[in-house]
Amino acid sequence: MDFSTIDATLVGKLLLLLLIGMGPKIALVPFLEKTHGFDAATKVRIGRQMVVTAFVTALILFATGALLMRLLHITGGAVAVAGGIILALIAIKMASGPTDKPHDELTAPIDPDKLAVFPLAVPYLLNPVGITVIILASGEVVSVASAVVVVVLIIIVAAFDYLVFTNTDKLSKRMKPAGMVVSEVVFGILLTAVAIQLIVSGLGRLGIITAPAAH
Repeated sequence: MDFSTIDATLVGKLLLLLLIGMGPKIALVPFLEKTHGFDAATKVRIGRQMVVTAFVTALILFATGALLMRLLHITGGAVAVAGGIILALIAIKMASGPTDKPHDELTAPIDPDKLAVFPLAVPYLLNPVGITVIILASGEVVSVASAVVVVVLIIIVAAFDYLVFTNTDKLSKRMKPAGMVVSEVVFGILLTAVAIQLIVSGLGRLGIITAPAAH
């Protein structure tokens, strides 16, 4: 990402990446599955805490990402490759479709507060794409204005997440199970492609390969 010029193209690209990396799509099905046994008020509480946790984590990563990379001697390329590998594991599971019984885990007591933090907030809501994009952006911002753009976009995406995950009961009534499964598989395939692109981009940054220009 080139923050030297802030224009509609940069903002649109960053917003799209944050919607993939911090938006509701990847986390929605796991949220519905893992909160199935809770009452409506508890679901809202889990959704609220989940979004707040992901949002605060994203801001902390943005504030400290560049410093962490310097302290740990990690390059942006290494971050991209690592994020791509973890995303690929999640995406392949999504693309494979449901293979286990989603509510079996609810036979044992589950702490809703812990559930909201892990795995719902991280790595489902704030997923490897979001973590990678935010850390890379932290190291590449060149001015206060560019930093403000990133923070504002994170706030916008978090507000959208809050709207979705505090109204899941209403949304679930409008969603057909078959349609959710199909969309999950399709999105999983697309995310696998995103994961491969992250890995290729990271290898290009590391100088291991010559990454083709993105179109």
